Amino acid sequence: MSVATEFDQTLNDMLELGRDARAAAKALANAGTERKNAALAAMAGAIRASVDEILKANAADVDLAKSLDRRASFIDRLTLTPDRVEAIARALEATASLPDPVGHVVEQWDRPNGLNISRVRVPIGVIGIIYESRPNVTADAGSLCMKSGNAAILRGGSDSFRSSAVIVRCLQDGLREAGLPETAIQMVQTTDRDAVGHMLEGLNGTVDLIVPRGGKDLVGRVQDQARVPVFAHLEGICHVYVDKDADLDMACDIAVNSKMRRTGICGAAETLLVDTAAADRMLKPLIDALTSAGCAIRGDDASQAADGRVEPATENDWPTEYLDTIISLRVVDGVDEAMRHIEAHGSQHTDTIVTDNAATANRFLNELDSAIVLHNASTQFADGGEFGFGAEIGIATGKLHARGPVGLEQLTTFKYQVRGSGQTRP
Repeated sequence: MSVATEFDQTLNDMLELGRDARAAAKALANAGTERKNAALAAMAGAIRASVDEILKANAADVDLAKSLDRRASFIDRLTLTPDRVEAIARALEATASLPDPVGHVVEQWDRPNGLNISRVRVPIGVIGIIYESRPNVTADAGSLCMKSGNAAILRGGSDSFRSSAVIVRCLQDGLREAGLPETAIQMVQTTDRDAVGHMLEGLNGTVDLIVPRGGKDLVGRVQDQARVPVFAHLEGICHVYVDKDADLDMACDIAVNSKMRRTGICGAAETLLVDTAAADRMLKPLIDALTSAGCAIRGDDASQAADGRVEPATENDWPTEYLDTIISLRVVDGVDEAMRHIEAHGSQHTDTIVTDNAATANRFLNELDSAIVLHNASTQFADGGEFGFGAEIGIATGKLHARGPVGLEQLTTFKYQVRGSGQTRP
């Protein structure tokens, strides 16, 4: 088959996905909460019934990734275990238990002329999700789109192709069991990069929104080429700032958890900032805690002077998302310099302050312009499930429509319903 013929075939296949998704979106928009929840329950049952098949497919994906010498953090994101498959099923059930945003009246008022105006939540329509090798995203994205009344076109990374294919089949089984169109959740059946380009062009107007979830290169391509709206999910260059008024034990616990609980997720801390006024008391214990947990540290001159195990940091380290057992460390002159550093090198994703000083904490929470700011808590709480949103489709770092964890409510828009009794405008 010629290159031109392959391109045409990919385009035709993608256009068909778009047409099917648009028709399914119309059915979902009026499906009702009970039927959507029944589909989610059936999806969870199908996932549990197919656990052996999912793990077998995932093992093949992991073997291929290892043969390609992928990083350990990449392998961790890709790998499924029985517990992680069960977590996927539980997340589907958790989504079913959440309030349905569709039809929710956000605000309602009467005008002096007697018109009654309501602002009502409605689905966006067809959402294209482009993501890298996290098989659980397949279930999270598909289920959240469906519960919020949207059809989903999923384009996962080639590394998780086998795992995602089995998971999507389980989701479609659940849709079919509940009497909903299985084309409400579809997976792009090719790893051809041209498929992504077609999605970004909107598939002849059938795609309403693109959500990229992955590394900087993927998100950058989507933002540069998309002809439809995008929820930007940029890299997670997250910071932990330890203030002079922090409790030392708490600071060590939060620093280690923020970095080491799971190093390959976007909420993992990549830089630790320590107040110079606390350096004598806290710097060495923080370094001890991180190195004991298996973390390598790249630091500034003050950090290196405190402990010989700290390797020299370069200017390239401060804006780097390691997604690995590495953290950069810098001593800063109080909360003002900490915020300046974060604003200069961060990605406006998630940043935390550790302090017992309420005034300092409030300054950090109010003045730092990140999607998620925390006080005395790990950056690893940057997760829709931890926010009570059920699963999440990503962390939006832009400022329009949605910001932070993108859950059910963020996957809706609104329209105005105006009720009158024969009014005409003079």
